[in-house]
Amino acid sequence: MTTATLVRQTRPRPTGRVPDRSIYERRESEVRSYARAMPRQFSRAEDVWMYDNQGGRYLDFLAGCSTLNYGHNHPVLKKALVDYISADGITHGLDLHTDAKAEFLETFESLILKPRGLDYRAMFTGPTGTNAVEAAIKLARKVTGRELVIAFTNAFHGMTLGALACTGNAAKRSGAGVPLSHVSHEPYDGYYGGDVNTAALLEQRLSDSSSGLDEPAAILVETVQGEGGLNAASPEWLRAIAGIARRHGALLIVDDIQAGCGRTGKFFSFEGMGFTPDIVTMAKSLSGMGLPFALTLFSPELDQWSPGEHNGTFRGNNHAFVTATAALRHFWRNDTFEKDIRRKGDLLSRRLSAMAAEFGLSTRGRGMMRGINVGSGKVADTITLACFAAGLVIETSGAHDEIVKVLAPLTIDEAVFSAGLDILEESIRTVMTGSYSVAAE
Repeated sequence: MTTATLVRQTRPRPTGRVPDRSIYERRESEVRSYARAMPRQFSRAEDVWMYDNQGGRYLDFLAGCSTLNYGHNHPVLKKALVDYISADGITHGLDLHTDAKAEFLETFESLILKPRGLDYRAMFTGPTGTNAVEAAIKLARKVTGRELVIAFTNAFHGMTLGALACTGNAAKRSGAGVPLSHVSHEPYDGYYGGDVNTAALLEQRLSDSSSGLDEPAAILVETVQGEGGLNAASPEWLRAIAGIARRHGALLIVDDIQAGCGRTGKFFSFEGMGFTPDIVTMAKSLSGMGLPFALTLFSPELDQWSPGEHNGTFRGNNHAFVTATAALRHFWRNDTFEKDIRRKGDLLSRRLSAMAAEFGLSTRGRGMMRGINVGSGKVADTITLACFAAGLVIETSGAHDEIVKVLAPLTIDEAVFSAGLDILEESIRTVMTGSYSVAAE
């Protein structure tokens, strides 16, 4: 039996009964989203697979939106956490010194920072990525004494007000209910097409005292825009942005929340590009196991906080420290994992390029953070529905949700990966040729 056949044979089978999901309709807010496109009740998960309570098995190409880069319940990480809990290790410690925090910091220093020649202080913020971004822009404003943050078109940085102000998506911004100010959204790399150098445009605006653009406290950028459509900035453009920040006295913040922890091929998405950010924000796969954990890294001279000036109740998630340390020691002790990611990223690039060529489409992204532009959100949604019906969990991104986005766990077996891509290819083909119809639930 081939792996592709195995994937298909484990998809849900009709049971003759309609699952009772009334509790969600009765009590859960209408704000829920993923559950609408994937109406199943999931009961457990292992490696790259998710299981529902009707006997269905699904191959996960969503991975918690890049929160599960190492898959579900990785045995090494799970054992570390179970052992820690069994020994009555500290669960919640605010910012107290704990064994778990010390081990994380020492491991992060020895395996991540020092080998890359990086010297960052670590600030443990609240538990999600938006908390890390809030801390970053707040620190930049404090250090520089300026207010303006430059962000970019199609950016996504979080849902709290400061991070939301830096986000470009109109639908998300509309939920704020108040003006979102002190941010200028400048064109990202390629926004006007390949012939327009948007970094040069930014330099021109900042250098012109009559442009109306104030001197910025920070320039906040994603090297690959995860929610914005997998737009990948070139190294040359990013170096130019870093130079602009330096010349104009602004701090360069790289949002590595979705693109970091190996997603684009290296631990940090900016590695090897010829610049070093002043501040880096991390979250999602940092804990390694889906536990809430966010981190703001910055150069030592920027550490100008007063004690308690910025804090959060869950800045001391020791369970996350434990699994993060286990993940670093298991996956990042040498370059073997990086090479494996690059090999799979090349496979993904080839497969998506072939799918795009068949229907005159285009691809986006870098490394294991790639997708295919199918032209409209309606088409992309239909493709993801077809994938889900075939046992593949996958989502969309982009300004109009027009990008079908592949975020498979980085640990995925290549044969299983190929089988999942077969399902994606077949789903795209059936939808693009008009031979797919959405079946009733």
